[in-house]
Amino acid sequence: MAGQRASVLRELGLGPLWRLRSRAAQEEQVADEAGSVVAAPAPACAEVPPRAMAPAPRTPEAVAAPRRESPIPRPAPQAPPATPPAEARPAVDPQRATRIATLDWEELEAEIRACRACRLCEKRRQAVPGVGDRRADWLFVGEGPGAEEDQRGEPFVGAAGKLLDNMLGAIGLKRGENVYIANAVKCRPPHNRTPEADEIAACLPFLERQIALLQPRLMIALGRPAAQALLDTEVKIGASRGRLFEHAGVPVVVTYHPAYLLRNQNDKAKAWEDLCYARRQMKAHGTGAADG
Repeated sequence: MAGQRASVLRELGLGPLWRLRSRAAQEEQVADEAGSVVAAPAPACAEVPPRAMAPAPRTPEAVAAPRRESPIPRPAPQAPPATPPAEARPAVDPQRATRIATLDWEELEAEIRACRACRLCEKRRQAVPGVGDRRADWLFVGEGPGAEEDQRGEPFVGAAGKLLDNMLGAIGLKRGENVYIANAVKCRPPHNRTPEADEIAACLPFLERQIALLQPRLMIALGRPAAQALLDTEVKIGASRGRLFEHAGVPVVVTYHPAYLLRNQNDKAKAWEDLCYARRQMKAHGTGAADG
């Protein structure tokens, strides 16, 4: 049984786990390996991240340096920061938004695929509505489709998608099982640029309707555009981590986008902290949290 479990973990890209060493041990010596290796179906958040989420090993000099960051804060739920948005969100056509708010899942996805409300429709191959369990407790919201997503019609299927799957597996979740994945914009921005404010506004009624149909218990904003779409304010990921926000009565946790983590490996540890924080919040707000 243990061998089969280890095989499943390898297939998911989770691999063996590293045990957490004491802080004193980290400061006094550099281990040849990242700790003793264990296999577990769903790692507890007290451990360091699975190897698939771990950054590159640090050098002896880096380990010897004093830690500059304090543990992730866990304050009480609070409102988004009062910082005004960099630019006002463009107005949404109220009649269009009202109509979209009445659609069921099939009608909504058909509307998304036929949408021509902004310029992103001009160069897309196809719109990407979303994917997953339509009764999920967890909603992950990304930025927008990339080239592979535009071709296949499903969010997070490229390299960033593989990392997202590893992130889900790290807290005992799996794509399509109690998880729904969507994007702030449903069409690929040309050259994978950041979506403009008016493009996010044009897609916002779609995201709002997905949230209303899902009624998730927790939302995780993956990256700045997704966080700004949900919170309607200027967001800095570093300042927003470890804080609980809210959208339409649903708790929101902010973390880095997987594509960013692929370019900035050392921030994977921070994303792991965010996932652990999200899992604690899920347990605090009701069922749906992974065991462990």
